[in-house]
Amino acid sequence: MPEQDDTAFHSLVTSTFEDHRALLEACRDDLEAAVGAAAALLVKAYLKGGKLILFGNGGSMSDALHIEGELVNRFSIDRPGVAAVALAAPASFTATANDYSYDDAFARMLQAHYRPGDVALGLSTSGNSENVVRALAKARELGAGTVALTGKGGGRCAELADVLLAVPSSCTPRIQEVHILAGHILCDAVERALVESGALAT
Repeated sequence: MPEQDDTAFHSLVTSTFEDHRALLEACRDDLEAAVGAAAALLVKAYLKGGKLILFGNGGSMSDALHIEGELVNRFSIDRPGVAAVALAAPASFTATANDYSYDDAFARMLQAHYRPGDVALGLSTSGNSENVVRALAKARELGAGTVALTGKGGGRCAELADVLLAVPSSCTPRIQEVHILAGHILCDAVERALVESGALAT
């Protein structure tokens, strides 16, 4: 078995950290206003009794679940839970995909969970995932506020989002790293605003 090349590994680690740092610098300038707008949209919805519905595929589904967990449990303040639903239940998702279509699965699940005042947040690194696009379209049809977390340009999700967070990159891992950072900022903003307003007692 050939020996591992530690130099190559070191180079990979160094270049990955540098790519990540450079993208974060770009996002700080490009996405600051959009993240603030998304936070304001969510806080307004929560103060009126709404909730967040999240959806995405693969790693983006994991990010949706991660954000759901931070809201339902807590982010950094000991407080009551905040309502959020990630459309990721295996039975519901696979039954809907099997009986209807994979492309319509999120849209049908969203319609089942939606209540007036809710916000829908779709994650797609390309911005073109068909089931995410259709779910955002369904959210618009129902009257929900919409937020999209995408990669460069926003793809088809761009025209369906009230607030678009389009990471200026075409590299899926780097985009996903920024998506979870944006998700953490949104959780932090919601938590702080609801606690400070008295809507959540600590």
